[in-house]
Amino acid sequence: MKVLVSPMSIEEALESVKGGADIIDVKNPAEGSLGANFPWVIRSVGEIVREHNRLLSATVGDLDFKPGTASLAALGAAFAGADYIKVGLFGIKTENQVFEMMKNVVRAVKDHNPSAMVVAAAYADHSRINAVSPLSIAEPAYRAGCDGIMVDTAIKDGRNLFEFMSREMLEKFVNLAHERGMFCALAGSLSWEHISALKDINPDIIGVRTMVCENGRNSMIRSNLVAKLMASVR
Repeated sequence: MKVLVSPMSIEEALESVKGGADIIDVKNPAEGSLGANFPWVIRSVGEIVREHNRLLSATVGDLDFKPGTASLAALGAAFAGADYIKVGLFGIKTENQVFEMMKNVVRAVKDHNPSAMVVAAAYADHSRINAVSPLSIAEPAYRAGCDGIMVDTAIKDGRNLFEFMSREMLEKFVNLAHERGMFCALAGSLSWEHISALKDINPDIIGVRTMVCENGRNSMIRSNLVAKLMASVR
């Protein structure tokens, strides 16, 4: 498993790199679970990431069904240097909408940088926001040309991924991706107690923040905690 860490500042990005994280993720929690940050922040973090031979991820928002808006946002993230571009399917309600949204995002990104990876991200707590189920996105995302799929939690109220999806459901999510040649990522207030189950489920990527912060989600990421996590999953 690769480990993706989501810093909120340049200082936290440096801590994440120092701790050995595989992927550094740029987001803006003030705008939601997968809130988009500014292009200049993505570029600045990207400079640090590339100096240390790591990969850069960027979120483009918890989005409604607006393929044009999503495509422009995704192109912006790609132009700013992101290796992974994650699209939150927040307002997406059907498989057809997943396909229409993601095929346009994929075209926008790949026309600029064919090697950039597009990720369709659904939410484990989809019933709380009336959005498409994570178990329904693999096929339309695959047909749209996505490289990977992801599940996170939409509402950050302390409830975690495993409270909304059973281990069997998460294994199915992973298998649905792998059967179609896509990678998959799991995130959503993951904690140290989940490490064993995550290793058994074996997604390609796990995304974290809270568990590598010194005192909760809104405190500082520390390199020693990132290093501890890397040692735990390897």
